Amino acid sequence: MKKLVAYITSGYPDKSFSIDLALSLGENGVDTLELGVPFSDPVADGPAIEDANHKALELGFKFKDLLDISKVVAPKVDTLWMGYFNSFYQQDMHKLLPLAKELGVNGLIIPDVPHEEAKLYKELFSTNSIANISFVAPTDSEKRIEELVSDAQKFIYMVAYTGITGAGVAEDLQPFLASIKKYTQTPVYVGFGVNEKTAKEKVKGADGVIVGSAFINILLNEKLSASQKIAQCSELAKVIKYEINS
Repeated sequence: MKKLVAYITSGYPDKSFSIDLALSLGENGVDTLELGVPFSDPVADGPAIEDANHKALELGFKFKDLLDISKVVAPKVDTLWMGYFNSFYQQDMHKLLPLAKELGVNGLIIPDVPHEEAKLYKELFSTNSIANISFVAPTDSEKRIEELVSDAQKFIYMVAYTGITGAGVAEDLQPFLASIKKYTQTPVYVGFGVNEKTAKEKVKGADGVIVGSAFINILLNEKLSASQKIAQCSELAKVIKYEINS
């Protein structure tokens, strides 16, 4: 069974909505949830997620909101925190990772920390049984890929193309996938540009997909009520989960 990872922006439009959405996604095909930490300059994200980040901050998101959401969601849905390093660093990594473990959070996704710098925290992550998700991109050399995946945990975030999240660019991922799987048994999940139309093609040869902008686009639709947004996101999750396993 191929896996579905869903990203949502924590605290957008509010904390209780994020909890309700997260739990509903977990009941409708989402295997792992990325709770996004709103940040003022989300450099790896496309316009939809960037917009949701800014809106969440304007609405008063605080890091404590992430903790409150996680306390309810993490015991019920496999939960990761996705955010930029400054957000975590300001909380003191030596205090934050034990807290994440206590809440039941299983990993962090930090797109702006190079592999070499991530090594500085390897023991801290390991001690707290928290995965630090590894990224691999098409621009990485064979030697670099081998290094990046050598100690990858939980899954490898395979960037489907060079760019930002949210754009669906068609490309042949098979040679790239083969070069990753040559060096690791860790599952490989494809992210960037995955939606209900592209998921079936993108997941070929991979173990799962990571979907963000497709959900966030629904959340940004101001014509929908909160319950309609949750219903549409949940239906989208079911459709994508079916597509990647059919």
